[in-house]
Amino acid sequence: MKLYTIGFTKKSAKDFFNLLKKSNVKKLIDIRLNNASQLAGFTKGNDLQYFLKEICDIEYIHDTELSPTKEILDDYKNKKISWSQYEILFKALLKDRKINSMLETKYNNQFNNICL
Repeated sequence: MKLYTIGFTKKSAKDFFNLLKKSNVKKLIDIRLNNASQLAGFTKGNDLQYFLKEICDIEYIHDTELSPTKEILDDYKNKKISWSQYEILFKALLKDRKINSMLETKYNNQFNNICL
């Protein structure tokens, strides 16, 4: 199984899409809570979905079940909790969400050539 992760900050659109193409990614699951932020540039949800299909023939899914809550993320960003605390809270959240069975049901455990 090949499962990838990618960030968009400090990457040009050219670098971002070339990395996905070279890795033979078939599906991108966007796990950002806010995929429409002004800071997102070419990775705003609807734009990203269009570019992925047109440039790379990659399917796009926005799935926040794989995201932290806004509170957990904000507490980390605002330095109210450390990275270690963030990890503990996020892992507990995933456990509460029964993420393993959700992934099995929702994605049929088909994670080959998927990028988060």
